[in-house]
Amino acid sequence: MIKRRVAIPVCVALGLFWGMGAALAKPEDIAAQQTQAQRQREDLRGRIQSVQKELDAREADRKEAADALKASETAISQTSRRIAELATDLKQAQSELEDLKRQITRQQRVLGVRRDELSDQLRRQYSSGLSPWSALLSGDDPQELGRNLAYLDYVSKARADTVAALKKDIERLAQLEARADTRQKDVARLVSETTQQKEALEAQKKERATVLARIEGQMQAQRAEATRLGQDEKRLSGLISDLDGQLKAAQQAAAEAERRAQEARKLELARKEKAQREAELARREADQARRAAEADNRRQAAEADNASLAPGKGLSKNVRWPLRGTVMARFGTDRPEGGVWRGILVRADTGAPVQAIGGGTVVYSNWLRGFGNLLIVDHGQEYLSVYAYNQSLLKQVGDTVRAGDTVALAGSTGGQVDSALYFEIRHRGAAVDPIAYLAR
Repeated sequence: MIKRRVAIPVCVALGLFWGMGAALAKPEDIAAQQTQAQRQREDLRGRIQSVQKELDAREADRKEAADALKASETAISQTSRRIAELATDLKQAQSELEDLKRQITRQQRVLGVRRDELSDQLRRQYSSGLSPWSALLSGDDPQELGRNLAYLDYVSKARADTVAALKKDIERLAQLEARADTRQKDVARLVSETTQQKEALEAQKKERATVLARIEGQMQAQRAEATRLGQDEKRLSGLISDLDGQLKAAQQAAAEAERRAQEARKLELARKEKAQREAELARREADQARRAAEADNRRQAAEADNASLAPGKGLSKNVRWPLRGTVMARFGTDRPEGGVWRGILVRADTGAPVQAIGGGTVVYSNWLRGFGNLLIVDHGQEYLSVYAYNQSLLKQVGDTVRAGDTVALAGSTGGQVDSALYFEIRHRGAAVDPIAYLAR
């Protein structure tokens, strides 16, 4: 509806211009047509402002939806991180449980050996028929009696030691079984919590899909209206430019005679001032040479200072890709919503690992409107790598990463429809073509 209203005055103005172009020979006639076109453009701009007010009125709803998207995607990132932590805890608990089971098996074998030793001692004493009372009542020689009693004392101590060792082994086995029972309960708890977190993650993803659909609908409608108004404005501006060109041409022809007269006067004046200009020119050239030398000295000193203060190793050519996938958009190409891409867009499966292209420090790890879950790594020497649209961020601000470390999981946050990774490399604040740095 807006497009039809705006296009009518533009088409009328264009018709007047092209239909009357042959007759508009006088500067005053061209100026009149230009004034009329400018009035029409002012009217068009008034209508554009009216439409913009309507767009601004909907901006509050869009901001609310964007905030809801931020909360949903942040919750998804936190839940995914918690699931990863639970998986690590579960793996460790299961490993400890298996180790406890192996210790219990070894302890049971030791306990069996202790029991066999005690049984063997009792069996041999019984088979010998020797006891303290039988030795005393036997009436044997006192020396023989002493030797028997000493032997019985040795056997009694050995049996007591065996019984004490057996008791300690039984206590050790009970402790191991109690620890194993506690770890088994930990495993069950971790499995239950992991299941709950996964259910919560699915619910959050459904909520995010609803919010994303609402934002996308609003954005498409606003872009369509802005495009239509921009096209009308462009056509009318072209008309005014053409009128301005004709007006200047007519004015130029009228001023040609005056300009020729002025040139004759200027020739005489130029002859008189020539010597003065040549002297002034020589002086300026000397000054320029001196200033250029001073500027070159200052630049060299600044470069030396910057080289001595540059932190880290920066980035070199042929670094690893953050992930492998089809490049859907390249650096410097036009974006669908306007502007150009300052990085590359790589297709990726949801949850695919995103790896750091080089060593450095995480300086940003949070949700940002338009980029979703965003992570930035400082590699030193004013090099930054940027990873956007992630489902989850696995590193925090201040973390140190190495080349190949997984720093995030790919996704479609920040208002995107398809899962992909948006990746930039910046040097001294300016975006550079990542393909020039990535390995072929």
